[in-house]
Amino acid sequence: MKFDATDIPGAWLVGFEPFSDDRGFFARAWCQKEFEAHGIASEIAQVNVSYNRLKHTLRGFHYQIAPYSEDKLMRCTRGAVHDVMIDLRPESPTYKRHMTVDLTASNYQMLLVPKGCANAFLTLEDDTEVTYLVSQFYTPSSERGVRWDDPALDIRWPVTPAVISAKDSGWPDFAA
Repeated sequence: MKFDATDIPGAWLVGFEPFSDDRGFFARAWCQKEFEAHGIASEIAQVNVSYNRLKHTLRGFHYQIAPYSEDKLMRCTRGAVHDVMIDLRPESPTYKRHMTVDLTASNYQMLLVPKGCANAFLTLEDDTEVTYLVSQFYTPSSERGVRWDDPALDIRWPVTPAVISAKDSGWPDFAA
């Protein structure tokens, strides 16, 4: 596995190191020892799948607060997404900064979203699927969100979302 640190502390781009032959390839998408060697939490509480019928569907920004804060390892397994992560940790040197990455079924990249960061993605193709490993169980009372178009965060999406849930469009601005 290949681990590339991002500008946001604790966030990583994780890639496959495929072993190829005439059949295709084999690669590890998760290895507890390799994640621990990079100082990354290795507990997985659940694996989630998000299927999205239409392109330009937006999901997020979501995160959970302590004591149920969670790390998420995101991978697009079909289609493509424009993923955005915001650092909401007040003690972080990158507090309120965000990063973007396009995750596609064909680039085999994963994004590790650390505890205290919010995540959202916008689908770039119809029939897009995202699978993510989560370090905590979903706890509704700890769920929080930030509005996708909060002007204070200055996030530039590639297109305006066409499909967004009432819940996600109703999250407050971060300052609220």
